[in-house]
Amino acid sequence: MFSDSRLVHEQRSVFSIWFNRIIVFLICVGVGFAGCLFVQQLQSDPRKQVRQTLADQLENRNAQIEQLTKDVNAVKAQVDEQSKKVSGKVKSDTLIQDELVTGAVAVTGEGITMTLADPIAASQSDQSTSTRVGTTSKIRVVTDLDLQQLVSLMFQNGAEAISINGNRLGAQTSIRKAGGHILIGVNAIESPYTIEAIGDKNTLAEAMGSKNLASLYDSFKQAGIYPQVNKSNSITLEAAVAGETQYAERNE
Repeated sequence: MFSDSRLVHEQRSVFSIWFNRIIVFLICVGVGFAGCLFVQQLQSDPRKQVRQTLADQLENRNAQIEQLTKDVNAVKAQVDEQSKKVSGKVKSDTLIQDELVTGAVAVTGEGITMTLADPIAASQSDQSTSTRVGTTSKIRVVTDLDLQQLVSLMFQNGAEAISINGNRLGAQTSIRKAGGHILIGVNAIESPYTIEAIGDKNTLAEAMGSKNLASLYDSFKQAGIYPQVNKSNSITLEAAVAGETQYAERNE
């Protein structure tokens, strides 16, 4: 009886056949789409998204710092104005001089502007190494030590106020490297680097020129870095970001 029953075939409707085919087709499409997404996720670099997120956070923090600095300077101006109305004199000469020295106020005056940039070969190497695995670039670029040396030389030769790429150097402002960027305080800067210094423009231009710093300029030239020094009759520098002093106290 079992053998006889196997000879009987069930008749399936056309609707049932096509319905099953459509269901199988949709399942295959779904599996294929999910597989494509999975392969694409494996091929993508998760670090790129992390770096972009950190870069966005850094830009937001820098924007907040700049805005807070502007607010602090505006409040200081209001305090000075109110103090002048009450006492007739805003600040003592000693306090004004101290603020000028520490970079706590905006200043203007004659001076020089020095501009230097990474060599073109360095930027081309950075682009090529991004497409080649295991390639390292040993091309000389402008470093934080170079900027520190130039700033130190400017101060030694009479500069009274200095800024780098618009970031004023104050009593607590650092020039250091973090990752692939140079930081002035907490602000990241990139090539080209513009150093503005207020002081006697003739003295500074002569002191920072190629004749007086021949060996330094020769080392820059070998790397493809060519500093340019220009005199200026008027340079305006904003106030530096004021740091909070927690441990230092005045010695009475």
